[in-house]
Amino acid sequence: MRSNKLSIGLTAVLAILTATLLMASTVAAQTETLLHSFNSNGKDGTSPCGSLIFDASGNLYGTTNSGGVYTYGTVYELSPNAGGGWTEKGLHSFGNNMDGMYPYGNVIFDTAGNLYGTTDGGGAYGFGTVYELSPRTGGGWSEKTLHSFGNNMDGRYPNGGLIFDAAGNLYGTAEAGGPHNSGGIVFELSPKTGGAWTEKALHSFGSGKDGAEPVGNLIFDAAGNLYGATYFGGAHGQGTVFELSPTTGGGWTEKGLHSFEPGSTDGGLPTGNLIFDGAGNLYGISYKGGVGNVGTVFELSPAAGGTWTSAMLHSFNDNGVDGFYPQGGLIFDASGNLYGTASEGGADNAGVVFEMTPGGGGSWTETLLRTFNGADGKDSCSGMIFDGSGNLYGTTSAGGAGVSGVVFEITP
Repeated sequence: MRSNKLSIGLTAVLAILTATLLMASTVAAQTETLLHSFNSNGKDGTSPCGSLIFDASGNLYGTTNSGGVYTYGTVYELSPNAGGGWTEKGLHSFGNNMDGMYPYGNVIFDTAGNLYGTTDGGGAYGFGTVYELSPRTGGGWSEKTLHSFGNNMDGRYPNGGLIFDAAGNLYGTAEAGGPHNSGGIVFELSPKTGGAWTEKALHSFGSGKDGAEPVGNLIFDAAGNLYGATYFGGAHGQGTVFELSPTTGGGWTEKGLHSFEPGSTDGGLPTGNLIFDGAGNLYGISYKGGVGNVGTVFELSPAAGGTWTSAMLHSFNDNGVDGFYPQGGLIFDASGNLYGTASEGGADNAGVVFEMTPGGGGSWTETLLRTFNGADGKDSCSGMIFDGSGNLYGTTSAGGAGVSGVVFEITP
């Protein structure tokens, strides 16, 4: 009798949990348009993983971490056609001679219209580069390597994007290298007279309970402090969120804001980019952790005394409805809703696009805007961007007609 009662009780609990998870992962009707399907059968790039950016004319720019003329990745442009549709053009194929290889992160523009990014490999020492692409008069683009990683105690394998400060210096991360057990670095690249650039490590990870293997892009706050995340390290080995503050003498001081802890109430292995809201709270995603150990959306809020408080806004679930293993960063809309992608999950286990809406009492509700099915994309590892009309744009690293990834648009 006790066995039967236990079985009935478990069935009821599971039914309640299933209903709750389905409610937390509602699906909204959206229209998805494929702007380009990458194809490995020619000189096209394959496996896009970096986020996209717009120029002032409405063209999109991104990277693929493989494919192209030399099979080591590309920078590409997508231009809207007058009669509808988009035309893709490869701006640069990596891997020729001492060039970089495997660009994973996004590109950014300077005020003169030049593009900047990183490669995870290649260069003079084989451990990655920072590169610049400049438009040529009459068409085409010229590529120049600004820095090759891996010499002496330098960082290795930069795979995130870059950011500028007001003075024109570039900042980024390399996930390995540096003097502290190869835990990676935060670096600064400063332009010099004559066109050269000087690289300086602002912080080397891997010492004590410090983080290790920084991932994603860095962001500035209004006071000039840098923020980022590490995939490993910290007090529990599950990654950290950190802050770097400039000191009077020209150095930088690092402080761990949060060490992720294994279990159902915290995330683990943070990935993707961080983002601030207007109140100074930080938001991000973790690849693991949460109730099902398949990823979370988290918030870090500054508290008294310089500490930060962590909250889990959503725990992803491998239940055949929700997405899981998020990898790209988050973005806000004007109403304070968050948007992101998960690389797996959904009805076809090809990943999802999700929206997080704030409610009363600090609660958040997840809505699935798109469940990928493979034919329309699969395994998104990038964040998304908005256009001026509220449409979302992003990439998947696989799927599509050429099974090598797509650029997609989602219209509400």
